[in-house]
Amino acid sequence: MSSASVPDQPISSLLTVIITTSPTPSAPLTDLISAILSSFRSHCGDLLSCRVIVVLDTYERIAPQARLKKGQVTPEGAKTFELYKQNVKELILKEFDQENGEQSLDYSQGEAEFGFSNVETNTAPLSILQTVDGRVTFIEPSKRLGFGLGVRSALRLAATPFVWVQQHDWPLVSNIPLQPLLDIMKSTEGDESMPVRYVCLPSVRLLSYAESAHVEQFPVLRGLTLSLKRNFVTQSGADVPLTPMFFWHDKPHLASTEHYLRRIFPTRLSILRGGFIEDTIGHRARNQMKEGNWAKWATWLYYPDNGRKLCLRHLQGRTWEGVEKESEKKAYWAMQNAMRNVDELGQAAQA
Repeated sequence: MSSASVPDQPISSLLTVIITTSPTPSAPLTDLISAILSSFRSHCGDLLSCRVIVVLDTYERIAPQARLKKGQVTPEGAKTFELYKQNVKELILKEFDQENGEQSLDYSQGEAEFGFSNVETNTAPLSILQTVDGRVTFIEPSKRLGFGLGVRSALRLAATPFVWVQQHDWPLVSNIPLQPLLDIMKSTEGDESMPVRYVCLPSVRLLSYAESAHVEQFPVLRGLTLSLKRNFVTQSGADVPLTPMFFWHDKPHLASTEHYLRRIFPTRLSILRGGFIEDTIGHRARNQMKEGNWAKWATWLYYPDNGRKLCLRHLQGRTWEGVEKESEKKAYWAMQNAMRNVDELGQAAQA
């Protein structure tokens, strides 16, 4: 059992929330972002007291058929996305900037560089809008960044030692002990044997992770799990279960800002425009961890109820069409199933 002791600091001075969003079938509705904010209120209200940076990533091209993972939208999707961005801004300002009422937004410019230097096309200009007090920031790239470069652009503007990275389609479904997790991360900053630099939240596929094939098939990873998996006890008495994670996932996570920039984005060549961290650097990190180099990445999984408690739900943002349409689809399929059952009963009665 490890003990974490840190000076008391308000969460708002330690943490910045980074929300990434992009074209989605539910646009111009803000149902996805609304679900995220509602889950914060229900399961981790302290997140709403923090500064927030929203990356409003754009599309790559307009085509007859949407392929959102490739950045491809239809002409209608392009139109609705412009309205979606405005609706998201209004929603975020209302949620995170309630005390100040209507604030004007300061405008500045930035740049996201990638690939080899001295190549004119290897940059993406950024429009940055920020409230005067810096509480809310919006990043709008002139061309598609992808999740990786979107997160890097936000990290560079974060003024806190830790960040909460939130994709737009992963709401919380369980309470998250945010203050104790931050206490643990801060207290282990100088610990090279058992550092806590990144904490992922469990989704369906990560339940019972410590006993899964992702760990059990590799002797080194089994050994690391046996030696590191534990309950950290903070100075306040909070008991927080963590198990080492042998991957860097994009799904919602808590991380050290400095560690993120140094480990994931050491150079402009780290990730291509349009790329996801878990699809590239995540696999490289896992390969190194299989060889025993886990402390370099210092990745953990929050592990309540010994890995049996779910903390996230995936709304499938590339196909999700909003609360109303999703309810209509569920009702339609429920009716189809009921009709099928009636037909089967009728056939059985006639047999």
